[in-house]
Amino acid sequence: MQFINNYYQFHHRFFSCLDNFSGLGPLALRLFLVPVFWIAGMNKVDGFESIVEWFGNEEWGLGLPFPALMAFLATGAEVLGAILLLIGFATRLITIPLMITMLVAMFAVHWENGWQATHDLMSWGANANAEGALVRLDKAKDILQEYGNYEWLTEKGNFVVLNNGIEFSMTYFVMLLALFFTGGGKFVSVDYYLNRYVEKNLTSD
Repeated sequence: MQFINNYYQFHHRFFSCLDNFSGLGPLALRLFLVPVFWIAGMNKVDGFESIVEWFGNEEWGLGLPFPALMAFLATGAEVLGAILLLIGFATRLITIPLMITMLVAMFAVHWENGWQATHDLMSWGANANAEGALVRLDKAKDILQEYGNYEWLTEKGNFVVLNNGIEFSMTYFVMLLALFFTGGGKFVSVDYYLNRYVEKNLTSD
């Protein structure tokens, strides 16, 4: 029992000393997500008409109602979200539409492809199509090795087959969910200083 008491006393003292650095976690999440949503949003801006068509088409698209509005909301959430995450302003609020966007991506776009972002038979998330995809990948490698400069082509990384599963969307959703509960982070976000300013004025009143 004494060991347990000593452990928790040490645990409390040690992590209390780290309180001033608690904002580093949310900051890391924010900075990771900024380019993800900025690039996704700007790609939608550049090809907005195509995005509207894809959102609305029932045969080869998502078949969503009000496709122009939905495309505008998704684009706005990603572009504005990237900016707000960068500076840590309205962090908790902006995670809500971004999480909704990720849920739509998961269930409307990627769900039927399973978990994996890329095919890998060794992964727990491998689906029934993984084996066939890897056979095609091996065939593509054989062709490249025979007719191309395979060493140059693979100098920066191996070839993979895109599975387009929910892995990335789910990962971003989990990161956004963490930010929803933590906020932008102590000392490293606009939210933190605004909260201090408001609390100071309320106290003085």
